[in-house]
Amino acid sequence: MKDKVRDDYERPIISLRISITNRCNVDCIYCHHDGMLESSSEMTPDEIYEICRIAKKLGVEKIRLSGGEPLIRPDIVEIVEKINSLDFKDISITTNGINLDKFAKPLYDAGLDRVNVSLDTLNEETYQMIVGKNVLSRVKDGIVESCAVGMYPVKINMVVMNNINNDDIFDMFEFSKEHGVILQLIEIIESESCDDNEFNSKYHYPLAEFEKHLAEIADEIKVREFMQDRKKYFIDGGEIEVVHPVDNTNFCKNCTRLRITPEGKIKPCLLRNDNLVDLIEYIREGASDEELVDIFLKGIHNREPFYKEEET
Repeated sequence: MKDKVRDDYERPIISLRISITNRCNVDCIYCHHDGMLESSSEMTPDEIYEICRIAKKLGVEKIRLSGGEPLIRPDIVEIVEKINSLDFKDISITTNGINLDKFAKPLYDAGLDRVNVSLDTLNEETYQMIVGKNVLSRVKDGIVESCAVGMYPVKINMVVMNNINNDDIFDMFEFSKEHGVILQLIEIIESESCDDNEFNSKYHYPLAEFEKHLAEIADEIKVREFMQDRKKYFIDGGEIEVVHPVDNTNFCKNCTRLRITPEGKIKPCLLRNDNLVDLIEYIREGASDEELVDIFLKGIHNREPFYKEEET
């Protein structure tokens, strides 16, 4: 199949995000833990390869690996090597960066194109309060090493929290500029549908006004099509991208991503868990390519915008 498969709302499926573990080596204050999956129950590199191979048949161009913390897996380099053999347009990973200094070169050599690093502050006390341990220097070293080995772009994901790190944004931007890294500001969702709305309401920092300031000082502004039309602000040689909460119709109508859970199930929508489609058991039972394609298509056709535009 050469053409991209589209869901029932004509949204093309461009990328696949695979959570290869839900284990983690930190305990961030804003992270929700749904129960740890034992490492013996996680998908193997060969199983992840099979998922990606079928996705490639359906026109998927990009693979992102996430967790939990993906670099907690000792076979992470093997996983990337196997995916890279399928010749995707882009392979990326999202990590907390703690093990990135030692994995950056092997991962790049294995075929990893780029990396997103979760980092919310450069203040050691604030960092330790957020993640539960003081390993800030290792994360910074990992970012620098990723740039040095040739990954591009390297991005920092900064979750902005009111009265915690909202005053750190420009320090983070200066660090990003210094190392040629893109800073992504992530606004905490404030919604009744969220699992921990009390926390999010307390620390929600609305980025709309700050984004107006960015627009005033930016040398150039670009809009990312198929990425919720989010804006990129180019300022004094640096780049800031603002990621607003997902509880909006713009996020949904431009969603081109399908997800795989750590348990090996297709997750059609980020905000729902009631329409998952089992996939890994069929792979383990030796299902044919035709059967696996049909299972993928079932997951794709289960997709519908969580937030729909009102009809006029």
